Amino acid sequence: MHDFAALEARGVVAAFCASTEFVDASAAQARALGYREVPAVFVPHPIQDRTDDETRALADAALDAVLAAVTTGGPAR
Repeated sequence: MHDFAALEARGVVAAFCASTEFVDASAAQARALGYREVPAVFVPHPIQDRTDDETRALADAALDAVLAAVTTGGPAR
């Protein structure tokens, strides 16, 4: 979330991507950084034990959501 905030502060459109384990934590961190909401995409947890093919499948499945997240106008403060 800090990387997201740093990019946005520099005028770079960004979205937050993480596994579903971090839905609540990311929302709390966004609020702590002054955001009401942040464009975010969550993929199924866990990630670290997946094969390369499984990880590619997660990325492929999330691509449309990531593109939508970075083209919807950015975060609300």
